[in-house]
Amino acid sequence: MNFTACKMVAFDNHSITRPTYFIQNAVTAPFQMITDTYGIPTYLEANPSIISMVTFPFMFGMMFGDMGHGSLYFALGAFLCLNFEKLNKNKGLRGLLWARYLLLLMGFMSVYCGLIYNEFFAINTNMFGTCYDMVNRSKIDGFANWIFLRKDFNCNYAIG
Repeated sequence: MNFTACKMVAFDNHSITRPTYFIQNAVTAPFQMITDTYGIPTYLEANPSIISMVTFPFMFGMMFGDMGHGSLYFALGAFLCLNFEKLNKNKGLRGLLWARYLLLLMGFMSVYCGLIYNEFFAINTNMFGTCYDMVNRSKIDGFANWIFLRKDFNCNYAIG
């Protein structure tokens, strides 16, 4: 009997890049697109979009920290999430529906940071009071630089 066999040899001398594939769902897809704008991770690299799911909305909230405007973003994101099945029939809204979880998280972080900043529609609020004496202040030079002294050194804010 005569048997023939095929020998498989690995060929390592090539310049073909290995493909990358990340499994996405409705929550992770917008963050993966943000990551892909900076570059697609190569084979065996960690996917940084998992980290950007937390850091991107928080950085947005720090830049756009306002309880009023953030609540509008949050309400829009919540409306899009709750009414997804009805709104998905309209082809004009699919681009906005695609980013519904991104808008929801950005709105939540904006409301949170606006609560820390005490701002509501760009109007300062004084919900928690202040630890500084705003009446008695000291001028440190001839210009408009003031020092506000603390009322009590044991004073802490409720948030932040």
